[in-house]
Amino acid sequence: MNPPDRAGPTDPTDSKGDERPPAASPGGPPEGPAPPPRFHDLSDFTTADRRTWFLAGLAVVVGFASALIAAALLGLIGLFTNLFYYGRLSWSFATPAGNPLGALAILVPVAGGLAVGLMARFGSERIRGHGIPEALESILVHKSRIPPRMAVLKPVSAAISIGSGGPFGAEGPIIMTGGSLGSAFGQTLHLSAAERKVLLVAGAAGGMAATFNAPFAAVLLGVELLLFEWKPRSLIPVGVAAITATVVRWTILGDQPLFPLAASPLPDVPIATAAVLVGATVGVTATLLTWAVYAWEDAFRRLPVHWMWWPALGGIAVGAGGIVDPRALGVGYGTIDLVLVGGLGVTAVLLLLVVKGTIWSIALGSGTSGGVLAPLLMIGASVGALIGNVLPWGSPSLWALVAMGGILGGTMRAPFTGVVFSLELTHDLNVIFPLLIAVLAAEGITVFTLPRSILTEKVARRGVHVAREYSVDPLEVIPVGAVMHTDLVMVPAGASVEEVARQTPELSSKYVGYTLVGDGGELAGFVTKEEIVAFLAEGNDPSRPIREVATVPPVQLYPDHPCRVGARYLAEHDLQGLPVVDARDPGTVVGLFSRESLFEARVQALQEEQDRDRILRITFPRLNLKGALTGRR
Repeated sequence: MNPPDRAGPTDPTDSKGDERPPAASPGGPPEGPAPPPRFHDLSDFTTADRRTWFLAGLAVVVGFASALIAAALLGLIGLFTNLFYYGRLSWSFATPAGNPLGALAILVPVAGGLAVGLMARFGSERIRGHGIPEALESILVHKSRIPPRMAVLKPVSAAISIGSGGPFGAEGPIIMTGGSLGSAFGQTLHLSAAERKVLLVAGAAGGMAATFNAPFAAVLLGVELLLFEWKPRSLIPVGVAAITATVVRWTILGDQPLFPLAASPLPDVPIATAAVLVGATVGVTATLLTWAVYAWEDAFRRLPVHWMWWPALGGIAVGAGGIVDPRALGVGYGTIDLVLVGGLGVTAVLLLLVVKGTIWSIALGSGTSGGVLAPLLMIGASVGALIGNVLPWGSPSLWALVAMGGILGGTMRAPFTGVVFSLELTHDLNVIFPLLIAVLAAEGITVFTLPRSILTEKVARRGVHVAREYSVDPLEVIPVGAVMHTDLVMVPAGASVEEVARQTPELSSKYVGYTLVGDGGELAGFVTKEEIVAFLAEGNDPSRPIREVATVPPVQLYPDHPCRVGARYLAEHDLQGLPVVDARDPGTVVGLFSRESLFEARVQALQEEQDRDRILRITFPRLNLKGALTGRR
């Protein structure tokens, strides 16, 4: 517990929420240490400030626009489907199944793939792929800058690809398109890269929320896949964008769930046990699908033709698969609904699973434009429906829904998104418990069978590693007092430079300098070994007092400060070390915080991760059976 009069950080919070030391005077460093403010200036969050509400206001605009773009993309998919398969001009959503083309339908995906290849070759290569990896790469490599033309090229290319029978979903292109919109909007304003990232993800979440009427899952997708943080600065604006887009979607497309289902019976122990089996099965399925996608991508890379032609070659497989089972073509929302309600027989579901999985992996490996969520929904639901016809508990519809969520969580490594997305698509809340079990089982399988998910593997192949774990930085929780050097080297402020310099060779490497104290023991300054060497090398008089070489610490650092604050001060002022002063008596030096201290903090955190100790030992009294029988002790 900190004392009531404990001094806090010496700096206010700037527009980005980081600590900012007092500005130096024009003539040099501050005349003395900054007065310590109140302790409660250290808050739970480092970015909770007025900029959050500014970004939330911008997110309203982004969410509104992304909802309109999502509706336009769905209309474009309908337009191209009607044009390619039925020869009519109509924006209404249509399915390639039941088209009158017969065997000629095999040429439609080829034509669509050729068009996408040409757009990628002469427009932008970044339209290739399923959208989310491209958004990840923009965030990690390009400081959340996406060319504005992507807001046009990506939806048009995706609409052509899906409208010509491509077995993809619209969500990936919408995520990329919404992200492009948010990024472009952010680039017109005076924002940091972190703030542009927030608007990029806000656009992506808005597009997904508007497409599926799933605002909660859209926010979770942003958190689990794109934001790489959990901060009010990002969470609130992304949530605002998803909410705004959902309200707009209700006005344009209605407020009904995409796949409404009657409530399932409440789960029991057999259902919970079977959910483990279903989750493990779709986890294996997710692993096989990921392997297949990148095996086909590697196969296309070995072809002696330019990548522009790959989508057209992949279209041959798509067209052939459409002849075998036309329901595997396109987005397939109607087919997913049929599987969920049990409207297809076992043979039809098995055929759909094989054809959809095959043509989807080939087409995605060819580098065309399309999303992964809708195909995964169809494949997962098919696996669950097949298992449901064997299990003695539950119904095929129940297990189709459970497997649908499980394969999402396992394939994308986004378990919460998988659970909530399935609930928002169906509004069947009774299935939440088996869903959670299945998602965790599926992710447990894929984590141990795949080093990277289907999304991050694409980015890794471009030379960018994506860490998917969230944890609090050890520098946030380890206090300065735990790693500061307490064996101080203090010298009188009136000592000469020459006297102090004689001690320098004897210092250990962990001592970066000297703390200067006045006649009353108060802090008078700090000087590094490098500053002394540079002073003498310039030919200055070595008899001058050391106080003329030293600098007054620009900030106050206390033992209870987290190491993050100390690291920020060292970096901000390009210092080797800072004296640590007593919180109750800021003139009394109690330690030295240096760059070596930061290393020690990391070592301490590593030891807490790896060192295993048995704290308590359970012992039992030794029973002397022989003595008990003979009466001896």
